[in-house]
Amino acid sequence: MPLAPLLLIDIGANLQHASFHADRAQVIDRAVAAGVSPLIVTGTSVAASKAALDLAATFPVLRATVGIHPHDARHADAAALTSLREMAMQPGCVAVGECGLDYDRDFSPRPAQCAAFEAQLALAAELGKPVFLHERAAHADFADILRRWRSRLPAAVVHCFTGSGEELDAYLRLDAHIGITGWICDERRGHHLRELLPRIPADRLMIETDAPFLTPRTLKPRQRRNEPAFLPLVLDAVADALGRPRADVAAATTGTAKAFFGL
Repeated sequence: MPLAPLLLIDIGANLQHASFHADRAQVIDRAVAAGVSPLIVTGTSVAASKAALDLAATFPVLRATVGIHPHDARHADAAALTSLREMAMQPGCVAVGECGLDYDRDFSPRPAQCAAFEAQLALAAELGKPVFLHERAAHADFADILRRWRSRLPAAVVHCFTGSGEELDAYLRLDAHIGITGWICDERRGHHLRELLPRIPADRLMIETDAPFLTPRTLKPRQRRNEPAFLPLVLDAVADALGRPRADVAAATTGTAKAFFGL
């Protein structure tokens, strides 16, 4: 008999994305068949957060985060933050975010990004929710803001980490968890992550697809759209980099995700 798939948790999937409109239920079914369940749907704006919560109410294997991504921070006015607070109190919400800073694209002014980030950290602190974080090309400001709030937050994960060893060490000193995506499967740019992975304590490491983005380049045949069923490829790359059995890494990352999100 074939072995049952390992149980994994995808801590970040954008299942409300338009690329899933035609076959979302089948995507979720494929994930469950691949042993990936539950799935955390990432909220990135007021509208996307509402969509994530609606999906979590429709599909029992889904949970949601609610947040305003730094790209959308220019829209984080008082009304948006009030809506976010109301959504964050709903049973399907397991974390506040995706929130943080992105100075690589600067789609929103940097002062607006910082203000929206702090407002969401304050919300998470008030409600006792973990935070799902985004940082790109903004490490110094991001770490400084997070440091000021960290003692008031139950938990924090730096999602889709692709940074340097110095940045990783700074996040670990802040008692942050680290999310690893299919970036580690990229032979062109993922090598440094493989070298950094052993620095991450087992109880701080989680895995994610960030679907439909960051499709693992180890997928054969290759396809453009990523989906949660491909998370075992991230597991394989992580286990290989750590030199540990994939079953052990699966159990550790799943246990960490359950504890982090209160699943």
